[in-house]
Amino acid sequence: MSTAPVFVVESLSEAGAGGLVTLDGAEGRHAVSVRRLRVGEPVVLSDGRGTGALGTVASVDGRDRLEVAVAELRHEPPPLPSITVVQALPKGDRGELAVETMTETGVDRVIPWAAARCVTQWRGERGARALAKWRATAREAAKQSRRLRIPEVTEPMTTRQVTAALSGAAFAGVLHEAGAAPLAAAELPPGGEIALVVGPEGGVAPEELAAFEAAGVRPYRLGRTILRTSTAGTAAAALLLTRTGRWA
Repeated sequence: MSTAPVFVVESLSEAGAGGLVTLDGAEGRHAVSVRRLRVGEPVVLSDGRGTGALGTVASVDGRDRLEVAVAELRHEPPPLPSITVVQALPKGDRGELAVETMTETGVDRVIPWAAARCVTQWRGERGARALAKWRATAREAAKQSRRLRIPEVTEPMTTRQVTAALSGAAFAGVLHEAGAAPLAAAELPPGGEIALVVGPEGGVAPEELAAFEAAGVRPYRLGRTILRTSTAGTAAAALLLTRTGRWA
């Protein structure tokens, strides 16, 4: 897409070249009051599910509404193989940092994982707020990196739920410093889902590692250095995107 700013709309199913699409609400307010877009300026609209519209501002109404004249529609098929990262819950805002950089890199799904050694635990309203922040971060990072598909951020899962969620993956591994096989040399599938588990700062507990191995999720090492949980998923994703040709 062009270097025009990206805004997310609910649907582009009825949009067509030469038609008008209304941008209002929070996105419209950002476009009009923050970005101060004016008539004639280029805009990209995305439904977050692979469809984008390139157009120009046709009119501005008040402080939170504008209309976009669509010049071109584009559709991006789901990428293959897709990449899922199971991200253990970090402390503070490091979880949002992980989601942001993984989204910019190209991860397709993020599963928040309540690992045994996580200092942070999502419960009640606090957990709901944290999940909402992760999802908002993925949305904004997708816009910033000009992605037409916003990564899915699932509900938080336990270890048992994670193993079930990864049962259909074409390739599944857990990053662990004791892994005998390097991720850089692993045999990767041409399609389907590639899933990686990233543990907490305290490491993956032995019982969790055993549960993953019993489910066919093998341990792999990423490199000679030990990365923080907030950066390991991004580094691993970059490696996988290069090896699978998605960055070709």
